[in-house]
Amino acid sequence: MATMSRVAALCAIVVIGAVGVPSASAQTWVPIPPGPADPLVPRFEGAPVVADPVESAPVPEHPFLAGNGTNSMHNDAYASDAYSWGGPLGGDLRVSSATYGIEECATMAFDSAGHIVALCGGLEGSRLMLLDPDSLAVLAAHPLPPRTLNPEKSPLEDICAGAYFYLDHRDRAVIATTNAQIWVVGQTDGAPGFVHERTYDLSGHIPDGDCLVAQLPDWRGHIWFVTQGGGVGTVGPDSGAVRSIRLPGERIVNSFAVDETGGVFIVSTHALYRFDRGPGGAPRVTWREEYDRGSTHKPGQLSQGSGTTPTLVGDDLVIITDNADPRMHVIAYRRTAKNQPQRRVCAEPVFEAGASATENSIVAAGRSVIVENNYGYTGPGSTMFGASTAPGIARVEFSAARCATRWTSDEIAPTNVPKASLANGLLYVYTKPDGVPEDPWYFTAIDVHTGRTVWKRLTGTGVQWNNHYAAIYLGPDGVAYLATVAGVVRVADGEAS
Repeated sequence: MATMSRVAALCAIVVIGAVGVPSASAQTWVPIPPGPADPLVPRFEGAPVVADPVESAPVPEHPFLAGNGTNSMHNDAYASDAYSWGGPLGGDLRVSSATYGIEECATMAFDSAGHIVALCGGLEGSRLMLLDPDSLAVLAAHPLPPRTLNPEKSPLEDICAGAYFYLDHRDRAVIATTNAQIWVVGQTDGAPGFVHERTYDLSGHIPDGDCLVAQLPDWRGHIWFVTQGGGVGTVGPDSGAVRSIRLPGERIVNSFAVDETGGVFIVSTHALYRFDRGPGGAPRVTWREEYDRGSTHKPGQLSQGSGTTPTLVGDDLVIITDNADPRMHVIAYRRTAKNQPQRRVCAEPVFEAGASATENSIVAAGRSVIVENNYGYTGPGSTMFGASTAPGIARVEFSAARCATRWTSDEIAPTNVPKASLANGLLYVYTKPDGVPEDPWYFTAIDVHTGRTVWKRLTGTGVQWNNHYAAIYLGPDGVAYLATVAGVVRVADGEAS
């Protein structure tokens, strides 16, 4: 499987490079090259809709993050992947794009001026970019330390210091680097530009062969970080003092969530944890709940274990998925620090037996979450030449001590991090139908209430439109953005273009 992924990644890079993408160091941009099969597939299916809001408790604003919906891949401290504002409704949808080199801008945020702040990674490493939200022009770029290619891992599956960053309350990007540091990068006054403000050195806490994965501040401003080798640590924002522990025999391959009580919720390949700051600021395990990690590393996941960032719902629940056989479960736990005789609330199986896995965060919508099936994705090659992955998007509701599936959609979304607009009641996913040789990719809207697909808009055909685990984002003006292996795509209703 790993060999197939490396071959697929190499294939994708060769195909993209062949269409004339500018070099990674270029400040110019051009649209993502269209596919020759674009005229052969439907451009739009369905019809525009009117907003039908979802009732949902608001996520508290984090005092050390930029505003909810603008600060990170998963939108907010709760990792809700939901927006309080609207997105495209399907009216005369306009699609534009830009490519900047062989790199994917998997994580985006929006600064106080409305610019896109994007972490874009490629074969050589990552860079921070400031993009115009309308034209997608590059306004500024800041290089990060280079990447050392791992011969045992596809560069398109390497999450070391290239997947996550967050924007703080001062419009500064806080970024994990490949040389075991956390950089704080602000913006210059006047003309657009970046300035490196501070470095936190974590090298004494990250052994050779390990790497940083993600970082977030707790409600008092202390920076927490996790490493792929099971490291969990804190950094004093003023002193720079680092404290860390390790989870023996466990790995961490996703981001995490924090709440206003001081809880830090991290999922490893074996268990879900609540951490709190202990004496001297060191991470302290408050509770640990093992889950069923299954019998194998399923196709569609980066590890044998949960593929989700923990998502916090309301003021009481934390939700993950397991990796059980034959069906994956959505599991709800009580997140309080107090001892609980039964911390697990309920578990609900989703998708078909023998074909269920996810490597993307779940979406919170009211007292429910929405989960996507990624089973069968082993790299860009698994969605080429008419192929696609297992179908399934499901909404699971929670009430008292039980959970139940409200609806399941048969749409196929190979790897995208979906997002919901609570203001208009739409779930946005990025779909790729099976058995269509032209390889079309669609920006797709699903009714959160019913699970009905309401419309689809073609972005393009061919491997260059594969999003490869990148997220969808809704800008504060309601325009949608997503990254592909070749660049950034912008989708807007006609009147918003």
